[in-house]
Amino acid sequence: MDQGLRGKRVLVTGGTKGIGRVTALAFADAGARVVVCHRADDEAAASLPRELKEREARGRGPEGRGPEGLGGGHRVVRADVTVRADVERLADVVRAAAGGLDVLVNNVGVDGGAPFAEITDAEWHRLVDHNLTAPYLVTQAVLGLLADGASVVNVGSAAALRGRAGGTHYTATKAALIGFTRGLCKELGPRGIRVNTVAPGLTETEPGAGPPPHVLGRIVGMTALGRLCRPEDVAGAVLFLAGDTSRFVSGVTLNVDGGV
Repeated sequence: MDQGLRGKRVLVTGGTKGIGRVTALAFADAGARVVVCHRADDEAAASLPRELKEREARGRGPEGRGPEGLGGGHRVVRADVTVRADVERLADVVRAAAGGLDVLVNNVGVDGGAPFAEITDAEWHRLVDHNLTAPYLVTQAVLGLLADGASVVNVGSAAALRGRAGGTHYTATKAALIGFTRGLCKELGPRGIRVNTVAPGLTETEPGAGPPPHVLGRIVGMTALGRLCRPEDVAGAVLFLAGDTSRFVSGVTLNVDGGV
């Protein structure tokens, strides 16, 4: 079933690597116009505009047009979404490039592992800033740009529902994101704006990255589908929550963990 994403205006934070990159490219493939933000100037940030342009070229119609009604063109912008001034500048770019938003994907987030007794103030605030303050800043900054009937999708973690030893601060921030989702969906519901969270399990973003093999083996053994989550799995859930087939879904946390 068509998700009705062609021509939609989409902002994906932290969209040059991993889940964010795959999600941004999936929206582009669906015919949406995408604005992506990133913090680091690296090869991933440099290559994404080229890849988006290639996807756009493949998706042009017979008249050589890009996404319907938008004249084509994606944007990749450097912005630190934990800093209000950067976020406001990002909102200005979205306003100039697209005039508004139909989909916001709050994807920026960081992980952290340490026994609770060893968590420093700096590490606590690093996780809070990226996993909770960033969605607050970005969503508030673009609130006036969100069209009636828009969709906000927050990328959380299945750890929020189960807890994780050696990651109390991570679990706490991702659990708070669920509360953020539930509260915001009530406020924005009168405008037809839906707010949901996708909660991935441990995701294999890069070959060889992540926990050591014996830990990975234990996690895979606990998973009904017998493998780790992939960025494509999460992107599919995000597009579902952004699209027409979930038009009456709001305030939910959708687990994408393979049945742990």
